[in-house]
Amino acid sequence: MNLLLLTINPIAFSIGSIDIRWYGILIASGILLGYIVANKEADKRGLPKDFYTDFLMWAIPISIISARIYYVTMEWDQYAANPLRAIEIWNGGIAIHGGLIGAILTTIIYCKVKKISFFKVADITVPSLLIGQIIGRWGNFMNQEAHGGPVSRAFLESLHLPNWLINQMYIESLSSYVHPTFLYESLWNLVGLIIVLLIRKHLNRGEVFATYLIWYAIGRFYIEGMRTDSLYLIGELRSAQIVSILSLIVAIGLIVYRRFCIKIPTKYQEKF
Repeated sequence: MNLLLLTINPIAFSIGSIDIRWYGILIASGILLGYIVANKEADKRGLPKDFYTDFLMWAIPISIISARIYYVTMEWDQYAANPLRAIEIWNGGIAIHGGLIGAILTTIIYCKVKKISFFKVADITVPSLLIGQIIGRWGNFMNQEAHGGPVSRAFLESLHLPNWLINQMYIESLSSYVHPTFLYESLWNLVGLIIVLLIRKHLNRGEVFATYLIWYAIGRFYIEGMRTDSLYLIGELRSAQIVSILSLIVAIGLIVYRRFCIKIPTKYQEKF
């Protein structure tokens, strides 16, 4: 049987000449579900009404732009001859770390303007961020991208994966099955979400956010080492692994500094 007939079409449906891809649907679904969860939590935590509605009007476009800038910067050799190609985001090429950096900077500035604690907002947002990443990685599955190196079908079957998933992990250009690194990261984030929801009531303000940075950094560092489409910073240094190490250092430093090095006003010592 032709394996190509068993793969999933990355295009969900078309409207005239416009193709609507599963990737976009899944990303949008992750954002929507994350927004709903964050909005409900914001009400419980006393944030202003419609805080996330207004905030996302800035955060989403800025995150997309920063994700694109990050990718183009790391792959500048592809765009140097024709820099205008850098705006052709519809042809693919965004990086989640760039999006996260843009989102964090946007949150810092937005909270500063609104006179709201950044760490309070960041803690509330973490579960939504993980939900978005859990769902969004399945967009990579639909596109047969962000995968690892070659493996045997027997290996994938040993993971007790369903046939529809295994079939999608057959890459025609490689004539081989590949590691479903999208799945590894999605499941890693799912476990992270469960952990955060279980322990957050025991953490001080800002530590939910720090826990997310630590968890994601560890998982991404190891999973990135399996991928075949990494962005490289210098030589064989993968940019995602460098950012993961820096995130880990910052997050641990944040917890140590806020717990042991400074006296934080009582109002900022509240549990989540």
